[in-house]
Amino acid sequence: MNTPHGGASLAAFRLDDLELVEAGDPGGMLRQVASSAAQVRTALRACAEADLSAVHPDTRPRAIVVAGSGGAGGATFACDAVAAICGTGAPVQVTGVSGYQLPGWIGAADLVIAVSRSGHTAEALALATEAARRGCDLVGVGAPGSPLADLAARARGTFIPVTTVGPARAMPWALTVPLLVIAARLGVARMDDAAYEAAAVAMEDVSHQCRPSSESFVNPAKSLALDLVGRLPMIWGGSPLSAAAARRFASQLAANAKHPALIGLLPEAGHDQAAVFDGPYAPVPEPAFPEAEDIGSFGGGDFADFTDPGGSDLDGPSLDEASLRLVLLADPAGEHPTVARTRAAAAGLAEARGIDVSEITMDGGEPLRRLAVTVQLLDYASVYLGIAGGIDPLAIAAIKDLRELAGRE
Repeated sequence: MNTPHGGASLAAFRLDDLELVEAGDPGGMLRQVASSAAQVRTALRACAEADLSAVHPDTRPRAIVVAGSGGAGGATFACDAVAAICGTGAPVQVTGVSGYQLPGWIGAADLVIAVSRSGHTAEALALATEAARRGCDLVGVGAPGSPLADLAARARGTFIPVTTVGPARAMPWALTVPLLVIAARLGVARMDDAAYEAAAVAMEDVSHQCRPSSESFVNPAKSLALDLVGRLPMIWGGSPLSAAAARRFASQLAANAKHPALIGLLPEAGHDQAAVFDGPYAPVPEPAFPEAEDIGSFGGGDFADFTDPGGSDLDGPSLDEASLRLVLLADPAGEHPTVARTRAAAAGLAEARGIDVSEITMDGGEPLRRLAVTVQLLDYASVYLGIAGGIDPLAIAAIKDLRELAGRE
């Protein structure tokens, strides 16, 4: 089998050869991403079978506090998603707490939802214990038979089991749907079974478009992954929904592709992060009159000389020469008009400075569907970027080492 020399060509080669894709994903992260629609339906069934009698509009709390560990696979995305879907007009604030201590203002008038896929996460258990001590209404979301389930029972709280198997970061909807169901029962979110099913069907469509056998030139997730090879993504959202998607994408890039990213939210990003367009990670201007035979000597970019034994395996800048790529997540249905204008201006400004831009537009429809479709695409892209770089998307050795050194579970 002949392999190409160029890095982007090599990355595309890896992504367009089904055998190489399967070999590059030994932990089955692509299958996990494809299970997202099933997660929605399974979580709905779990909620229907759980005893939620204590959760009803007459018991509407002062605030809904989502408690647990941060990151894309924990309580952070679940909280971001629920808060964004409920919207700024919700009658009850949805807020998140990570770490080991509840803020002082949280008390008996509030509902604390402790989220932990395994039910063993130290942060979720510590926060749930403190919530019970303060007399808060408590809901646990996690594995059945876990310490979190026991804690919820002792506190006479509600528990919703999560039976989906896999790494927490691969099951966003198994953890988020129970929170949406609770918010809807309290009259904080407007959700019905049709909205969940519409989101599930839309995610199945994305999975078909992004399937491993689909070649990169027609596969939006593979195309985005190839755009990010050797680049430092600056991911900007402009609405609560796109901000939630941006935050998760950065976390998924880190976990699945071991790839750093910056996150910004318009209009704030226009007041600070836009300055990076003129910084050391912006493209270096080419010499005014390059000689044709010397083009390959400038290093990196589309003109790199990959016959040079010192060249990088991947096309574009090496990691120590990485240049920016602006990734804009557009949400026309949820953005303020000024944000939409700023986003368009940012794209033009970046391109004028030689910075490549990727723009992903959220489709219309209900908030859950818009967020679910976007997250599904971005999750696939993060896994494909790992595979393109020869990195096992499932492996998180550094995270495990850090936990061990810190004495955490």
